[in-house]
Amino acid sequence: MEAQVMENGNTSETAGKDRAIKMLLWIGLVSIGMMFAGLTSGYIVRRGSGTWLTFQIPFPFYISTAIILISSITMNMAMQAAKKGILSGISRAILLTWILGIAFGVCQFMGYKALVDEKIFLVGTNSNASGSYLYVLSLVHLCHIIGGLVALSIAYVKSVKKKYSAENYLGVKLCATYWHFLDGLWVYLFVFMLLYR
Repeated sequence: MEAQVMENGNTSETAGKDRAIKMLLWIGLVSIGMMFAGLTSGYIVRRGSGTWLTFQIPFPFYISTAIILISSITMNMAMQAAKKGILSGISRAILLTWILGIAFGVCQFMGYKALVDEKIFLVGTNSNASGSYLYVLSLVHLCHIIGGLVALSIAYVKSVKKKYSAENYLGVKLCATYWHFLDGLWVYLFVFMLLYR
């Protein structure tokens, strides 16, 4: 009887810890969302004040958008595998997501190179607010992608070490929530920048 009470106590304690971790993630996501809401609001205000350079968004940004959308599919595959307790499926899908995340970053830098080739700079005497905002919005998002890649790496190692099961895959779930958020955030930023050139 005592053992069962102890076991239930541990389960309750674990559930409480899981809820706290989820809550912290959501607080973080809301904070990130508010930061980007502020940045895009600043973008709109600055655009209306004149001296705004209009230019085409480089093609690599279109490719990176497609890549991050595909990465959400592979992250969803990891979640489905986790729910079924298929550990090899979790690790494969997370690895694919990680590779796509790296590809997203590479395309972003290709986009920056294309901007520089067009003489659109982040800072300096030849810079313009429109180009600077594109750099800042995408770079800040890319920093969060790097954080996601770190989280994916940890989840991948845990899946290889068989730390997850059909009953316990919180790490995969947290990664999926964060990654889908970053996916949606990038699509929002990309469409926003297309509409407000």
